[in-house]
Amino acid sequence: MRSDVLKQHIETLPHRALLLSAGLTEEDFEPGKPFIGVANSYNDIVPGHIHLNELTQDVKRGIRDAGGVPLEWGVPGVCDGIAMFVEMRLSLPSREHIADNIEIMALSHSLDGWVGVTNCDKITPGMLMAAGRLNLPAIMLTGGPMKANVVAGKKHHPIEGFGLVGKVKGGKMTAEEAERFLPHMVCGAGSCVGLYTANTMATVTEVLGMSLTRCATTLATDPLKRKQAYETGKRIVALVNEDCKPRDIMTRAAFENAIRVDMAMGGSTNTVLHIPAIAREAGVEIEVDRFDAIARETPNICKIIPAGPYEMADIDRAGGIPAVLNRLRDMLKDSPTVTGTSIKELAADGKVLDDEVIRPLDNPYFQEGGIAVLKGNIAHSAVIKQTAVDPGMMVHSGPAKVFYTETELLDAIEARAIAEGDVVILPFQGPAGAPGMPEMLTPTDAIMGAGYKRVALVTDGRFSGGTTGPCIGHVEMEAYNGGAIGALQNGDIVEIDIPRRRLNVRLSDVELKERLRKVQAPARKLTPLLKSYREKFMGINCYGERIV
Repeated sequence: MRSDVLKQHIETLPHRALLLSAGLTEEDFEPGKPFIGVANSYNDIVPGHIHLNELTQDVKRGIRDAGGVPLEWGVPGVCDGIAMFVEMRLSLPSREHIADNIEIMALSHSLDGWVGVTNCDKITPGMLMAAGRLNLPAIMLTGGPMKANVVAGKKHHPIEGFGLVGKVKGGKMTAEEAERFLPHMVCGAGSCVGLYTANTMATVTEVLGMSLTRCATTLATDPLKRKQAYETGKRIVALVNEDCKPRDIMTRAAFENAIRVDMAMGGSTNTVLHIPAIAREAGVEIEVDRFDAIARETPNICKIIPAGPYEMADIDRAGGIPAVLNRLRDMLKDSPTVTGTSIKELAADGKVLDDEVIRPLDNPYFQEGGIAVLKGNIAHSAVIKQTAVDPGMMVHSGPAKVFYTETELLDAIEARAIAEGDVVILPFQGPAGAPGMPEMLTPTDAIMGAGYKRVALVTDGRFSGGTTGPCIGHVEMEAYNGGAIGALQNGDIVEIDIPRRRLNVRLSDVELKERLRKVQAPARKLTPLLKSYREKFMGINCYGERIV
Protein backbone atom coordinates (compact mmCIF):
# COMPACT_ATOMS: atom_id res chain seq x y z
CA MET A 1 0.00 0.00 0.00
CA ARG A 2 1.15 3.54 -0.72
CA SER A 3 0.52 4.48 2.89
CA ASP A 4 3.04 1.90 4.14
CA VAL A 5 5.78 4.49 3.65
CA LEU A 6 4.19 6.47 6.48
CA LYS A 7 3.67 3.46 8.74
CA GLN A 8 6.84 1.40 8.57
CA HIS A 9 9.95 3.54 8.12
CA ILE A 10 12.04 5.32 10.73
CA GLU A 11 12.36 8.24 8.30
CA THR A 12 8.63 8.87 8.67
CA LEU A 13 8.57 8.89 12.47
CA PRO A 14 7.79 12.64 12.52
CA HIS A 15 5.09 12.04 9.91
CA ARG A 16 3.33 9.63 12.29
CA ALA A 17 3.64 12.15 15.08
CA LEU A 18 1.84 14.71 12.92
CA LEU A 19 -0.89 12.22 12.05
CA LEU A 20 -1.33 11.30 15.72
CA SER A 21 -1.57 15.01 16.46
CA ALA A 22 -4.40 15.20 13.91
CA GLY A 23 -6.36 12.52 15.80
CA LEU A 24 -5.22 9.19 14.36
CA THR A 25 -4.32 6.36 16.75
CA GLU A 26 -1.38 3.96 16.67
CA GLU A 27 -3.83 1.22 15.66
CA ASP A 28 -4.45 3.17 12.45
CA PHE A 29 -0.85 2.44 11.44
CA GLU A 30 -1.34 -1.33 11.48
CA PRO A 31 -0.44 -3.15 8.23
CA GLY A 32 -3.42 -3.77 5.97
CA LYS A 33 -5.34 -0.68 7.06
CA PRO A 34 -5.53 1.54 3.95
CA PHE A 35 -5.52 5.30 4.23
CA ILE A 36 -8.67 6.42 2.38
CA GLY A 37 -9.13 10.05 1.41
CA VAL A 38 -12.60 11.58 1.49
CA ALA A 39 -12.84 14.61 -0.81
CA ASN A 40 -15.89 16.37 0.63
CA SER A 41 -17.38 19.21 -1.42
CA TYR A 42 -19.80 20.28 1.32
CA ASN A 43 -20.64 23.95 1.65
CA ASP A 44 -23.66 25.86 2.93
CA ILE A 45 -24.05 27.91 -0.26
CA VAL A 46 -25.04 25.28 -2.83
CA PRO A 47 -28.34 23.41 -2.19
CA GLY A 48 -26.88 20.32 -3.85
CA HIS A 49 -24.10 20.28 -1.25
CA ILE A 50 -25.66 21.40 2.03
CA HIS A 51 -26.26 17.77 3.12
CA LEU A 52 -22.89 16.35 2.07
CA ASN A 53 -21.38 16.64 5.55
CA GLU A 54 -23.96 14.13 6.81
CA LEU A 55 -23.27 11.79 3.90
CA THR A 56 -19.53 12.13 4.47
CA GLN A 57 -19.93 10.93 8.06
CA ASP A 58 -21.66 7.81 6.74
CA VAL A 59 -18.90 7.30 4.17
CA LYS A 60 -16.26 7.53 6.90
CA ARG A 61 -18.19 5.09 9.08
CA GLY A 62 -18.28 2.64 6.18
CA ILE A 63 -14.53 3.02 5.67
CA ARG A 64 -13.86 2.37 9.37
CA ASP A 65 -16.14 -0.66 9.48
CA ALA A 66 -14.37 -2.13 6.43
CA GLY A 67 -10.96 -1.74 8.05
CA GLY A 68 -9.79 1.51 6.50
CA VAL A 69 -8.68 4.84 7.93
CA PRO A 70 -10.73 7.82 6.60
CA LEU A 71 -8.96 11.14 6.05
CA GLU A 72 -11.26 13.98 5.01
CA TRP A 73 -10.59 17.33 3.35
CA GLY A 74 -12.62 20.05 1.65
CA VAL A 75 -13.17 20.66 -2.06
CA PRO A 76 -14.73 23.89 -3.42
CA GLY A 77 -18.01 23.90 -5.29
CA VAL A 78 -19.55 26.64 -7.44
CA CYS A 79 -23.33 26.88 -7.82
CA ASP A 80 -23.81 27.74 -11.48
CA GLY A 81 -27.32 28.96 -10.79
CA ILE A 82 -26.06 31.52 -8.26
CA ALA A 83 -23.04 32.51 -10.36
CA MET A 84 -25.08 32.84 -13.59
CA PHE A 85 -25.07 36.37 -15.05
CA VAL A 86 -23.23 37.70 -11.96
CA GLU A 87 -19.76 36.12 -12.32
CA MET A 88 -20.07 32.90 -14.28
CA ARG A 89 -16.60 32.83 -15.82
CA LEU A 90 -14.94 31.02 -12.90
CA SER A 91 -17.24 28.00 -12.94
CA LEU A 92 -15.63 25.94 -15.70
CA PRO A 93 -12.07 26.77 -14.53
CA SER A 94 -13.09 25.40 -11.11
CA ARG A 95 -13.27 21.94 -12.71
CA GLU A 96 -9.51 21.88 -13.29
CA HIS A 97 -8.96 23.42 -9.87
CA ILE A 98 -10.88 20.54 -8.24
CA ALA A 99 -8.87 17.93 -10.14
CA ASP A 100 -5.67 19.67 -9.03
CA ASN A 101 -6.93 19.88 -5.44
CA ILE A 102 -7.41 16.11 -5.29
CA GLU A 103 -4.07 15.40 -6.96
CA ILE A 104 -2.33 17.63 -4.39
CA MET A 105 -4.05 16.07 -1.36
CA ALA A 106 -3.96 12.42 -2.45
CA LEU A 107 -0.33 12.33 -3.51
CA SER A 108 1.02 14.57 -0.74
CA HIS A 109 -0.48 12.34 1.95
CA SER A 110 0.26 8.88 0.48
CA LEU A 111 -3.39 7.86 0.20
CA ASP A 112 -4.24 4.32 -0.94
CA GLY A 113 -7.60 5.31 -2.39
CA TRP A 114 -10.26 7.99 -2.12
CA VAL A 115 -13.96 8.77 -2.22
CA GLY A 116 -15.37 11.81 -4.00
CA VAL A 117 -18.45 13.20 -2.22
CA THR A 118 -19.94 15.43 -4.88
CA ASN A 119 -23.10 16.59 -6.57
CA CYS A 120 -23.11 19.69 -8.75
CA ASP A 121 -22.00 20.86 -12.14
CA LYS A 122 -18.20 21.10 -12.23
CA ILE A 123 -17.42 19.21 -9.04
CA THR A 124 -18.37 15.77 -10.34
CA PRO A 125 -16.40 16.04 -13.62
CA GLY A 126 -13.44 17.56 -11.75
CA MET A 127 -13.39 14.59 -9.40
CA LEU A 128 -13.71 12.09 -12.26
CA MET A 129 -10.82 13.84 -14.02
CA ALA A 130 -8.74 13.39 -10.88
CA ALA A 131 -9.71 9.71 -10.73
CA GLY A 132 -8.49 9.11 -14.26
CA ARG A 133 -5.36 11.20 -13.76
CA LEU A 134 -4.18 9.63 -10.49
CA ASN A 135 -5.44 6.09 -11.21
CA LEU A 136 -5.65 5.35 -7.49
CA PRO A 137 -8.66 3.26 -6.42
CA ALA A 138 -11.59 5.68 -6.30
CA ILE A 139 -15.37 5.78 -6.09
CA MET A 140 -17.88 8.64 -6.31
CA LEU A 141 -20.90 9.35 -4.14
CA THR A 142 -23.22 11.81 -5.90
CA GLY A 143 -25.49 13.56 -3.41
CA GLY A 144 -28.78 13.11 -5.24
CA PRO A 145 -31.44 15.36 -6.81
CA MET A 146 -33.83 17.65 -4.96
CA LYS A 147 -37.58 17.02 -5.10
CA ALA A 148 -39.71 19.53 -6.96
CA ASN A 149 -42.05 21.64 -4.84
CA VAL A 150 -45.65 20.96 -5.90
CA VAL A 151 -48.11 23.82 -5.50
CA ALA A 152 -51.69 23.45 -6.76
CA GLY A 153 -50.65 20.38 -8.74
CA LYS A 154 -47.79 22.14 -10.57
CA LYS A 155 -44.09 21.43 -10.12
CA HIS A 156 -41.88 24.36 -9.13
CA HIS A 157 -38.11 24.58 -8.73
CA PRO A 158 -35.37 27.26 -8.63
CA ILE A 159 -34.37 27.13 -12.31
CA GLU A 160 -37.82 28.21 -13.50
CA GLY A 161 -36.88 31.63 -12.12
CA PHE A 162 -34.70 32.27 -15.18
CA GLY A 163 -37.79 32.06 -17.38
CA LEU A 164 -39.63 34.47 -15.10
CA VAL A 165 -36.81 36.98 -15.62
CA GLY A 166 -37.48 36.72 -19.36
CA LYS A 167 -41.18 37.34 -18.85
CA VAL A 168 -40.39 40.46 -16.86
CA LYS A 169 -37.87 41.68 -19.45
CA GLY A 170 -40.33 40.95 -22.25
CA GLY A 171 -43.19 42.79 -20.57
CA LYS A 172 -45.20 39.60 -19.99
CA MET A 173 -45.13 39.93 -16.21
CA THR A 174 -44.30 42.57 -13.62
CA ALA A 175 -41.37 42.19 -11.25
CA GLU A 176 -43.82 42.12 -8.35
CA GLU A 177 -45.75 39.22 -9.94
CA ALA A 178 -42.51 37.31 -10.51
CA GLU A 179 -41.41 37.82 -6.90
CA ARG A 180 -44.59 36.09 -5.70
CA PHE A 181 -43.31 32.84 -7.22
CA LEU A 182 -40.16 32.89 -5.08
CA PRO A 183 -41.51 30.80 -2.14
CA HIS A 184 -42.87 28.22 -4.60
CA MET A 185 -39.44 27.67 -6.16
CA VAL A 186 -37.71 26.68 -2.90
CA CYS A 187 -37.03 22.93 -2.80
CA GLY A 188 -34.32 22.25 -0.20
CA ALA A 189 -31.33 19.92 -0.42
CA GLY A 190 -30.22 18.28 -3.65
CA SER A 191 -29.12 19.05 -7.16
CA CYS A 192 -31.72 20.87 -9.29
CA VAL A 193 -34.70 18.68 -10.12
CA GLY A 194 -34.29 18.16 -13.88
CA LEU A 195 -31.69 16.69 -16.19
CA TYR A 196 -29.43 19.70 -15.86
CA THR A 197 -25.66 19.30 -15.76
CA ALA A 198 -25.45 18.03 -12.17
CA ASN A 199 -27.90 15.17 -12.64
CA THR A 200 -26.59 14.46 -16.13
CA MET A 201 -23.07 14.05 -14.71
CA ALA A 202 -24.39 11.88 -11.86
CA THR A 203 -25.96 9.69 -14.53
CA VAL A 204 -22.70 9.63 -16.49
CA THR A 205 -20.85 8.65 -13.29
CA GLU A 206 -23.15 5.71 -12.64
CA VAL A 207 -22.97 4.47 -16.25
CA LEU A 208 -19.19 4.90 -16.31
CA GLY A 209 -19.22 2.46 -13.40
CA MET A 210 -17.79 4.91 -10.87
CA SER A 211 -20.68 5.00 -8.36
CA LEU A 212 -23.03 2.52 -6.76
CA THR A 213 -26.16 1.38 -8.60
CA ARG A 214 -29.12 3.83 -8.30
CA CYS A 215 -26.83 6.51 -6.84
CA ALA A 216 -27.62 9.03 -9.63
CA THR A 217 -31.39 9.13 -9.12
CA THR A 218 -31.84 8.50 -5.39
CA LEU A 219 -33.09 11.78 -3.93
CA ALA A 220 -30.89 13.75 -1.55
CA THR A 221 -33.56 13.44 1.14
CA ASP A 222 -34.23 9.71 0.62
CA PRO A 223 -32.99 7.63 3.60
CA LEU A 224 -31.48 5.27 1.01
CA LYS A 225 -28.90 7.96 0.20
CA ARG A 226 -27.38 7.58 3.68
CA LYS A 227 -27.16 3.81 3.14
CA GLN A 228 -25.48 4.41 -0.24
CA ALA A 229 -22.94 6.64 1.51
CA TYR A 230 -22.12 3.94 4.05
CA GLU A 231 -21.84 1.26 1.35
CA THR A 232 -19.65 3.57 -0.73
CA GLY A 233 -17.25 3.83 2.22
CA LYS A 234 -17.12 0.07 2.58
CA ARG A 235 -16.69 -0.44 -1.15
CA ILE A 236 -13.62 1.81 -1.50
CA VAL A 237 -11.72 -0.36 0.99
CA ALA A 238 -12.57 -3.42 -1.11
CA LEU A 239 -11.43 -1.64 -4.27
CA VAL A 240 -8.08 -0.87 -2.62
CA ASN A 241 -7.69 -4.48 -1.50
CA GLU A 242 -8.60 -5.68 -5.00
CA ASP A 243 -6.26 -3.09 -6.58
CA CYS A 244 -9.16 -2.05 -8.83
CA LYS A 245 -8.33 1.32 -10.38
CA PRO A 246 -10.35 3.93 -12.31
CA ARG A 247 -8.65 3.16 -15.62
CA ASP A 248 -9.81 -0.45 -15.21
CA ILE A 249 -13.37 0.89 -14.97
CA MET A 250 -13.39 3.97 -17.23
CA THR A 251 -12.60 2.23 -20.52
CA ARG A 252 -13.53 3.46 -23.99
CA ALA A 253 -16.54 1.13 -23.87
CA ALA A 254 -17.65 2.74 -20.59
CA PHE A 255 -17.39 6.25 -22.05
CA GLU A 256 -19.40 5.24 -25.13
CA ASN A 257 -22.06 3.66 -22.90
CA ALA A 258 -22.23 6.90 -20.90
CA ILE A 259 -22.66 8.94 -24.07
CA ARG A 260 -25.39 6.58 -25.27
CA VAL A 261 -27.38 6.86 -22.04
CA ASP A 262 -26.89 10.63 -22.13
CA MET A 263 -28.28 10.73 -25.69
CA ALA A 264 -31.23 8.49 -24.77
CA MET A 265 -32.17 10.64 -21.78
CA GLY A 266 -31.51 14.05 -23.41
CA GLY A 267 -28.92 15.36 -20.94
CA SER A 268 -27.00 18.62 -20.75
CA THR A 269 -24.79 19.75 -23.64
CA ASN A 270 -22.07 20.25 -21.01
CA THR A 271 -21.31 16.52 -21.25
CA VAL A 272 -19.67 17.29 -24.59
CA LEU A 273 -17.12 19.31 -22.60
CA HIS A 274 -16.82 17.04 -19.58
CA ILE A 275 -16.73 13.50 -21.01
CA PRO A 276 -13.77 14.17 -23.36
CA ALA A 277 -11.90 15.91 -20.51
CA ILE A 278 -12.46 12.98 -18.14
CA ALA A 279 -11.60 10.48 -20.86
CA ARG A 280 -8.35 12.25 -21.71
CA GLU A 281 -7.25 12.04 -18.07
CA ALA A 282 -8.01 8.30 -18.21
CA GLY A 283 -5.95 7.85 -21.38
CA VAL A 284 -8.93 7.62 -23.75
CA GLU A 285 -9.60 10.01 -26.65
CA ILE A 286 -13.27 10.90 -27.27
CA GLU A 287 -13.92 13.35 -30.10
CA VAL A 288 -16.99 15.56 -30.39
CA ASP A 289 -18.11 13.76 -33.58
CA ARG A 290 -18.56 10.58 -31.53
CA PHE A 291 -21.45 12.23 -29.68
CA ASP A 292 -23.18 12.95 -32.97
CA ALA A 293 -22.62 9.42 -34.30
CA ILE A 294 -24.07 7.83 -31.16
CA ALA A 295 -26.98 10.31 -31.13
CA ARG A 296 -27.93 9.39 -34.69
CA GLU A 297 -28.46 5.73 -33.72
CA THR A 298 -29.92 6.20 -30.21
CA PRO A 299 -33.59 7.18 -29.75
CA ASN A 300 -34.51 9.75 -27.11
CA ILE A 301 -36.72 7.85 -24.65
CA CYS A 302 -37.02 10.30 -21.72
CA LYS A 303 -38.55 13.77 -21.44
CA ILE A 304 -37.09 15.26 -18.30
CA ILE A 305 -37.27 18.88 -17.11
CA PRO A 306 -36.42 21.21 -18.90
CA ALA A 307 -37.24 19.26 -22.08
CA GLY A 308 -40.40 17.66 -20.65
CA PRO A 309 -42.65 17.26 -17.60
CA TYR A 310 -40.72 14.66 -15.61
CA GLU A 311 -38.19 15.24 -12.83
CA MET A 312 -35.35 13.00 -11.64
CA ALA A 313 -37.60 11.66 -8.89
CA ASP A 314 -39.83 10.27 -11.66
CA ILE A 315 -36.85 8.54 -13.28
CA ASP A 316 -36.00 6.99 -9.91
CA ARG A 317 -39.60 5.88 -9.44
CA ALA A 318 -39.55 4.34 -12.93
CA GLY A 319 -36.52 2.18 -12.14
CA GLY A 320 -33.57 4.59 -12.20
CA ILE A 321 -30.55 4.30 -14.45
CA PRO A 322 -30.71 0.45 -14.47
CA ALA A 323 -34.12 0.76 -16.15
CA VAL A 324 -32.67 3.05 -18.84
CA LEU A 325 -29.79 0.58 -19.29
CA ASN A 326 -32.34 -2.19 -19.70
CA ARG A 327 -33.99 -0.34 -22.59
CA LEU A 328 -30.57 0.09 -24.25
CA ARG A 329 -29.15 -3.32 -23.32
CA ASP A 330 -28.64 -4.51 -26.90
CA MET A 331 -26.80 -1.28 -27.79
CA LEU A 332 -24.37 -1.31 -24.86
CA LYS A 333 -20.80 -2.55 -24.75
CA ASP A 334 -19.88 -4.51 -21.65
CA SER A 335 -17.72 -2.75 -19.10
CA PRO A 336 -16.96 -3.27 -15.39
CA THR A 337 -18.21 -1.12 -12.51
CA VAL A 338 -17.02 -0.39 -8.98
CA THR A 339 -19.84 -2.62 -7.72
CA GLY A 340 -18.16 -5.74 -9.15
CA THR A 341 -21.16 -6.23 -11.46
CA SER A 342 -20.75 -5.45 -15.16
CA ILE A 343 -22.88 -2.84 -16.93
CA LYS A 344 -24.51 -5.56 -19.07
CA GLU A 345 -25.50 -7.47 -15.92
CA LEU A 346 -26.94 -4.30 -14.41
CA ALA A 347 -28.88 -3.70 -17.63
CA ALA A 348 -30.24 -7.24 -17.59
CA ASP A 349 -31.43 -6.81 -13.99
CA GLY A 350 -32.99 -3.39 -14.60
CA LYS A 351 -36.77 -3.12 -14.65
CA VAL A 352 -38.82 -0.33 -16.22
CA LEU A 353 -41.74 0.52 -13.95
CA ASP A 354 -43.29 3.31 -16.07
CA ASP A 355 -43.33 3.06 -19.87
CA GLU A 356 -44.10 6.76 -20.30
CA VAL A 357 -41.26 8.06 -18.13
CA ILE A 358 -38.78 5.66 -19.80
CA ARG A 359 -40.26 4.76 -23.15
CA PRO A 360 -39.51 1.63 -25.23
CA LEU A 361 -37.10 2.09 -28.13
CA ASP A 362 -39.93 1.55 -30.63
CA ASN A 363 -41.95 4.42 -29.11
CA PRO A 364 -39.39 7.18 -28.49
CA TYR A 365 -40.04 10.86 -27.91
CA PHE A 366 -37.53 11.62 -30.67
CA GLN A 367 -35.91 9.31 -33.20
CA GLU A 368 -32.41 10.55 -32.40
CA GLY A 369 -30.51 11.27 -29.20
CA GLY A 370 -30.25 14.55 -27.36
CA ILE A 371 -27.23 16.23 -28.94
CA ALA A 372 -26.42 17.16 -32.53
CA VAL A 373 -23.06 18.47 -33.77
CA LEU A 374 -23.35 21.14 -36.47
CA LYS A 375 -20.68 22.24 -38.96
CA GLY A 376 -20.29 24.90 -41.62
CA ASN A 377 -18.49 28.12 -42.44
CA ILE A 378 -19.31 29.52 -38.99
CA ALA A 379 -18.07 26.47 -37.11
CA HIS A 380 -15.72 23.52 -37.40
CA SER A 381 -18.14 22.15 -34.81
CA ALA A 382 -21.00 23.44 -32.67
CA VAL A 383 -23.39 21.71 -30.29
CA ILE A 384 -27.17 21.86 -29.81
CA LYS A 385 -29.63 19.91 -27.65
CA GLN A 386 -31.88 18.96 -30.56
CA THR A 387 -34.49 17.20 -28.44
CA ALA A 388 -35.36 20.55 -26.81
CA VAL A 389 -35.99 22.31 -30.15
CA ASP A 390 -39.48 22.92 -31.52
CA PRO A 391 -39.97 21.03 -34.82
CA GLY A 392 -40.66 24.33 -36.59
CA MET A 393 -37.17 25.59 -35.73
CA MET A 394 -35.19 22.53 -36.82
CA VAL A 395 -34.48 24.40 -40.06
CA HIS A 396 -34.25 28.18 -39.82
CA SER A 397 -32.57 31.17 -41.41
CA GLY A 398 -32.66 34.75 -40.25
CA PRO A 399 -30.71 37.97 -39.78
CA ALA A 400 -27.98 38.12 -37.16
CA LYS A 401 -28.29 40.38 -34.12
CA VAL A 402 -24.83 40.60 -32.52
CA PHE A 403 -24.24 41.26 -28.80
CA TYR A 404 -21.01 41.08 -26.83
CA THR A 405 -22.43 40.78 -23.30
CA GLU A 406 -25.46 39.18 -21.70
CA THR A 407 -26.46 42.61 -20.34
CA GLU A 408 -26.64 44.05 -23.86
CA LEU A 409 -28.87 41.17 -24.91
CA LEU A 410 -31.20 41.51 -21.91
CA ASP A 411 -31.50 45.24 -22.56
CA ALA A 412 -32.42 44.49 -26.18
CA ILE A 413 -35.10 42.03 -25.07
CA GLU A 414 -36.55 44.65 -22.73
CA ALA A 415 -36.49 47.25 -25.50
CA ARG A 416 -38.11 44.76 -27.94
CA ALA A 417 -35.15 45.30 -30.25
CA ILE A 418 -35.17 41.63 -31.23
CA ALA A 419 -37.70 40.47 -33.82
CA GLU A 420 -39.13 37.03 -34.50
CA GLY A 421 -36.85 35.22 -36.93
CA ASP A 422 -33.64 36.87 -35.68
CA VAL A 423 -30.54 34.83 -34.87
CA VAL A 424 -28.87 36.24 -31.77
CA ILE A 425 -25.07 36.00 -31.91
CA LEU A 426 -23.00 36.10 -28.69
CA PRO A 427 -19.30 35.86 -29.65
CA PHE A 428 -16.19 36.12 -27.46
CA GLN A 429 -17.77 33.91 -24.78
CA GLY A 430 -15.39 30.94 -25.13
CA PRO A 431 -12.66 29.64 -22.80
CA ALA A 432 -10.21 32.29 -24.05
CA GLY A 433 -12.65 35.00 -25.08
CA ALA A 434 -14.83 35.47 -21.99
CA PRO A 435 -12.57 33.99 -20.60
CA GLY A 436 -13.90 30.93 -18.80
CA MET A 437 -16.72 29.92 -21.20
CA PRO A 438 -19.70 31.04 -19.08
CA GLU A 439 -23.12 29.43 -19.36
CA MET A 440 -25.88 31.31 -21.14
CA LEU A 441 -29.03 30.23 -19.27
CA THR A 442 -30.02 33.80 -18.40
CA PRO A 443 -30.23 34.99 -22.04
CA THR A 444 -31.71 31.75 -23.40
CA ASP A 445 -34.48 31.62 -20.81
CA ALA A 446 -34.99 35.36 -21.16
CA ILE A 447 -35.65 34.91 -24.89
CA MET A 448 -38.13 32.12 -24.20
CA GLY A 449 -39.71 33.88 -21.23
CA ALA A 450 -40.25 36.99 -23.35
CA GLY A 451 -42.46 34.90 -25.58
CA TYR A 452 -40.27 34.60 -28.67
CA LYS A 453 -41.02 31.46 -30.71
CA ARG A 454 -38.65 31.84 -33.66
CA VAL A 455 -35.46 33.35 -32.26
CA ALA A 456 -32.27 31.26 -32.30
CA LEU A 457 -29.06 31.89 -30.37
CA VAL A 458 -25.50 31.06 -31.46
CA THR A 459 -22.48 31.45 -29.18
CA ASP A 460 -18.95 30.22 -28.62
CA GLY A 461 -19.90 30.02 -24.94
CA ARG A 462 -21.84 27.15 -23.47
CA PHE A 463 -25.32 26.45 -22.18
CA SER A 464 -26.74 25.24 -18.91
CA GLY A 465 -28.53 21.94 -18.87
CA GLY A 466 -31.57 24.10 -18.21
CA THR A 467 -31.53 25.54 -21.73
CA THR A 468 -34.26 24.73 -24.23
CA GLY A 469 -34.96 25.92 -27.76
CA PRO A 470 -32.71 26.51 -30.80
CA CYS A 471 -29.59 27.43 -28.82
CA ILE A 472 -26.27 26.54 -30.45
CA GLY A 473 -23.10 26.66 -28.35
CA HIS A 474 -19.47 25.52 -28.23
CA VAL A 475 -18.84 27.15 -31.63
CA GLU A 476 -15.28 26.26 -32.60
CA MET A 477 -13.07 27.99 -33.40
CA GLU A 478 -14.11 30.53 -30.82
CA ALA A 479 -13.97 34.19 -31.80
CA TYR A 480 -10.93 34.98 -29.63
CA ASN A 481 -8.91 32.34 -31.49
CA GLY A 482 -9.91 33.71 -34.90
CA GLY A 483 -13.20 31.87 -35.39
CA ALA A 484 -15.67 33.12 -37.99
CA ILE A 485 -18.34 33.80 -35.35
CA GLY A 486 -16.30 36.85 -34.35
CA ALA A 487 -16.74 38.35 -37.84
CA LEU A 488 -20.54 38.21 -37.94
CA GLN A 489 -22.39 41.51 -38.15
CA ASN A 490 -25.97 42.67 -37.74
CA GLY A 491 -28.06 41.67 -40.73
CA ASP A 492 -25.91 38.73 -41.92
CA ILE A 493 -28.18 35.83 -42.82
CA VAL A 494 -27.45 32.80 -40.64
CA GLU A 495 -28.69 29.39 -41.81
CA ILE A 496 -29.39 26.58 -39.33
CA ASP A 497 -30.26 23.06 -40.51
CA ILE A 498 -30.20 20.63 -37.59
CA PRO A 499 -31.27 17.46 -39.51
CA ARG A 500 -28.43 18.08 -42.01
CA ARG A 501 -26.10 19.22 -39.20
CA ARG A 502 -25.31 22.55 -40.91
CA LEU A 503 -24.53 26.02 -39.53
CA ASN A 504 -23.63 28.68 -42.09
CA VAL A 505 -23.67 32.39 -42.80
CA ARG A 506 -24.39 33.69 -46.30
CA LEU A 507 -20.97 35.19 -46.83
CA SER A 508 -18.17 34.22 -49.17
CA ASP A 509 -14.89 32.88 -47.82
CA VAL A 510 -13.22 36.02 -49.17
CA GLU A 511 -15.60 38.30 -47.27
CA LEU A 512 -15.19 36.30 -44.04
CA LYS A 513 -11.38 36.42 -44.27
CA GLU A 514 -11.42 40.16 -44.94
CA ARG A 515 -13.66 40.79 -41.95
CA LEU A 516 -11.57 38.56 -39.68
CA ARG A 517 -8.51 40.70 -40.37
CA LYS A 518 -10.31 43.65 -38.77
CA VAL A 519 -11.86 41.91 -35.74
CA GLN A 520 -10.86 43.23 -32.35
CA ALA A 521 -11.71 41.34 -29.18
CA PRO A 522 -13.73 43.32 -26.62
CA ALA A 523 -11.89 44.26 -23.44
CA ARG A 524 -12.65 42.03 -20.47
CA LYS A 525 -11.84 42.53 -16.81
CA LEU A 526 -9.59 39.64 -15.74
CA THR A 527 -8.69 38.12 -12.41
CA PRO A 528 -5.31 36.36 -12.21
CA LEU A 529 -7.04 32.98 -12.53
CA LEU A 530 -9.01 34.07 -15.60
CA LYS A 531 -5.87 35.53 -17.16
CA SER A 532 -4.06 32.19 -16.81
CA TYR A 533 -7.14 30.33 -18.12
CA ARG A 534 -7.21 32.56 -21.20
CA GLU A 535 -3.53 31.87 -21.84
CA LYS A 536 -4.16 28.14 -21.54
CA PHE A 537 -6.83 28.19 -24.26
CA MET A 538 -5.13 30.48 -26.77
CA GLY A 539 -4.73 28.15 -29.77
CA ILE A 540 -6.65 25.38 -27.96
CA ASN A 541 -10.31 24.52 -28.51
CA CYS A 542 -12.85 24.07 -25.73
CA TYR A 543 -12.21 20.31 -25.74
CA GLY A 544 -8.54 20.81 -24.97
CA GLU A 545 -7.36 19.97 -28.50
CA ARG A 546 -4.79 22.10 -30.29
CA ILE A 547 -6.28 24.04 -33.22
CA VAL A 548 -4.76 23.04 -36.53
